[in-house]
Amino acid sequence: MTTVFNLSGMKPNRASEIETRLVSLSAIEAVLTSNYMVKGWLDRNCLSMLYGPSNAGKTFVALDIAMHIAAGKSWRGLRVNGGPVLYIAAEGGAGIRNRLAAIKRERPDMASAPFTLLPIGLDLHGQGDALAVCEIMPNADPALVVIDTLARSMGAGDENTAKDAAMFVRNCDLIREATGAHVMVIHHTGKDEDRGARGSSALRAAVDNEIQVTADWEILSRKQRDQEPPEPLHFKLRSVTLGMDEDGEPVTSAVVGEADAPAPTRKPIRGKNGVAIQALNDALRDHGTTRTGNCYPTNRKVVDVDHWREACGVHGLTTGATAAAARMAFKRAKDKLMDMDEVREFGGHVWRVQDDD
Repeated sequence: MTTVFNLSGMKPNRASEIETRLVSLSAIEAVLTSNYMVKGWLDRNCLSMLYGPSNAGKTFVALDIAMHIAAGKSWRGLRVNGGPVLYIAAEGGAGIRNRLAAIKRERPDMASAPFTLLPIGLDLHGQGDALAVCEIMPNADPALVVIDTLARSMGAGDENTAKDAAMFVRNCDLIREATGAHVMVIHHTGKDEDRGARGSSALRAAVDNEIQVTADWEILSRKQRDQEPPEPLHFKLRSVTLGMDEDGEPVTSAVVGEADAPAPTRKPIRGKNGVAIQALNDALRDHGTTRTGNCYPTNRKVVDVDHWREACGVHGLTTGATAAAARMAFKRAKDKLMDMDEVREFGGHVWRVQDDD
């Protein structure tokens, strides 16, 4: 059977253009060259998002990355394929200028890097400002354009709606395609930092690289389009005195410095899980015994599961009126605490993995 296509209205020139992009399977070979800008973190001519909560240091981190790219200097020991940078600071003012002045003071080898600041807000919901940015690009072949922040660059758009988010992404892509630059968007988290960047999921779906800066001074690679995310990095902010103001008071800013990973800390166990842990502590105190065998701990007591279940009843783990509700509440708490590696069970006995701090 022959398939007949209706070709009315087709544009021959466009068809020819598309045809030139066809690639047969036999012609496909592995691509071994890397298109990195910061190796393992950012690729050239891509779209990325760097996000974090307010006052977590995300703009300091973004400036630190951008200055290393502009200067062509390795960042955190990673290879950099750098070039000119345009940094669009919608929240422009003395703050951003002082941060850059602090980097120049601390790193004089970067002071002449091809880095340009544009301290104005843009409307990247409409197309006019995106085209204007392309026209006034201060350097040929820019490596990076930073948009700081998304919220100040949405114009009349709503970052929570997929349609408006898609329009913003299209304008970022317009800048990227017209200039060849990587476009990095600085964004905020919502109230729950663990849920990622706020706004429409269309934003996250569109980016090639995603970096999170946390309130605990971590830099995390949350998304890599074609490779495994690298290991987390840690940083600290180091104060830099820039001079004296008109009243003779010091004017300071800060630069990003490397830091070691902090010692791990245990989060407190709360809610029903906390009730179940308290009940287990009581059961161990009143009924705990030591048992021999490779499957039991040698440095702590164990207790029969039934004693723990009874103690949970005394502590009011559940408000359910039936025995079935009590059993279910106990099972949920036990399973959750085992998943958290707080409790282990063997042969009808349970024990704490580690003592309370």
